Amino acid sequence: MSFGGKGTFFYFLIGIHWRDKMKCIALSIICTVLSLTTRAEWENPSERYAEAYTEFLDATCPVVQDDIHHFVYFSRDRGAIHNHPLLKNARFEGAQIMYSWAQLEPSKGHYDFSIIQEDYDYLAAHGKRLFLQLQDATFDPKYKAVPGYLLTAEYDGGAILQRTDSGDPEGWVAKRWSPAVQARFAQLLTALGAAFDGKIEGINLQESAIGVSQEFDPSFTPVRYVESLKTNMLALKKAFPHSTTMQYANFMPGEWLPWEDKGYLRAVYQYGEQIGVGLGAPDLMIQRKAQLNHALAMMHEYSYHVPLGIAVQDGNYIGQTGSNEVVDERENLVPMLHAFAKDFLKLKYMFWVNQKPYFEQDVLPCFVSE
Repeated sequence: MSFGGKGTFFYFLIGIHWRDKMKCIALSIICTVLSLTTRAEWENPSERYAEAYTEFLDATCPVVQDDIHHFVYFSRDRGAIHNHPLLKNARFEGAQIMYSWAQLEPSKGHYDFSIIQEDYDYLAAHGKRLFLQLQDATFDPKYKAVPGYLLTAEYDGGAILQRTDSGDPEGWVAKRWSPAVQARFAQLLTALGAAFDGKIEGINLQESAIGVSQEFDPSFTPVRYVESLKTNMLALKKAFPHSTTMQYANFMPGEWLPWEDKGYLRAVYQYGEQIGVGLGAPDLMIQRKAQLNHALAMMHEYSYHVPLGIAVQDGNYIGQTGSNEVVDERENLVPMLHAFAKDFLKLKYMFWVNQKPYFEQDVLPCFVSE
């Protein structure tokens, strides 16, 4: 092949290099323009609700009467309902109290609901109602919430240790995905319903978030866990056709929204709407992405006929979770939390934790009894 001599060959090479250079420059300009355009148009989906709370910064006390059913949450401190200010405040309809499965079924098939009846009677005598939370999980490795008979081979151990992301123990949870455990749980719900359906205001199952993986229990899978929650929700609805029923659904093992959306949490919310079981969650954290992208997003983005509820729990009054810290100099978040729950989430139930000094100093002044 001939290129017509050295000079022609040289200029041919120069031409090739020049054309390549121009192509690179053009491509670089196009890529830069596309990058800037995409960056301007792209919004991080995990931050889509990060500023939603700012719409409610001007909320003030007292909180105006609305359609939300307000209850005071006592966790397992049931004795604190006695002579509590809620008894004389018409804005609070009653108390939400947690009872463990172990308390209610001390031995297999033997049920003892006397403490529930005692609390029900006391509240009723003061014109207040009981909302029952059924506990099958704990957040302290020293305590289990299930009856001792379940902790046997017949029920595959009955409960499993919950672990943090780093593998540290953080509590126990019933093996909700075990058919044998589900059957016993359904029996408990049936017995509770026979005694209290239509009498108590409502009953809720504990949160869906658990620290369990297949690494520590081969029988566990995220998909199986979704189906187990549905099984328990249906048993709850059958046992309590008249009282309000609710599943707390905040996070699900095996997904992290919005980046890892397997449809697990969404499936729980859709199923609750389908069978008439309300949906709720612990921790009204209106500035934390984790809550905003999970339970709060599920509540905000869809329309429901079933009631939605939220628990304002320990630490939430100062924008934290699970905190016992006392902050003397603080902004009262109660009016903003209420406004957010009412207008952004469209809730029907709010459960305000009886945490000192916040309940007395921040909540009560906002709920003036008329």
